[in-house]
Amino acid sequence: MIEIPSNAKALIFDLDGTLANTMQNHFQAWRKSVSPYGIDFTVELFLSLTGMSRWATIEKLNELFNTNMDVQEVGKLKGEYFHKVSHLTKEIEVVGNVVRKYHGILPMAIGTGSTKGGAKQSLEITNLQQYFEIVITSDDITRPKPDPETFLKCAQLMNVAPKDCVVFEDGILGIQAAEKVGMTVIDVNDYYKIKFTI
Repeated sequence: MIEIPSNAKALIFDLDGTLANTMQNHFQAWRKSVSPYGIDFTVELFLSLTGMSRWATIEKLNELFNTNMDVQEVGKLKGEYFHKVSHLTKEIEVVGNVVRKYHGILPMAIGTGSTKGGAKQSLEITNLQQYFEIVITSDDITRPKPDPETFLKCAQLMNVAPKDCVVFEDGILGIQAAEKVGMTVIDVNDYYKIKFTI
């Protein structure tokens, strides 16, 4: 069981790779949607971009590979590929157990780089939607992780100071975002390892 600090007043959860094991699905969807542009979308590359919104990821790939992918077009394609395999999503139980344990005890929120539709779908498939009234997605912010805007919005809506929030994250960008504003971070990679297949 993951132990949280005794002084925690609120919990914020990333979604993909933290609460929902969607990472393999996202990885495959990205590989398929960018391979026509000659990009070898490796696991290492994927992990370095984890936490970015779909649109920010495409812009970053254009910058890294000197490509000119249309953000809307490739983003739509990526979303379609992901949607086809989303029914395979499973809950990451070690983190889900924390949600069930503290539900009704501490305020909780989701802070994800996913779209509103993607987050809703992942929460429904894993049957975790009833635990979260506050879900901040890439559609609700202007500056994606590693900017802390996502997590600050969660804290604000829960009416809890950032320093009193504990963030559950798997991505380096999300960890950086939470640390920037003095939130305590629990790196779920210490408790759960995602295996990728190409």
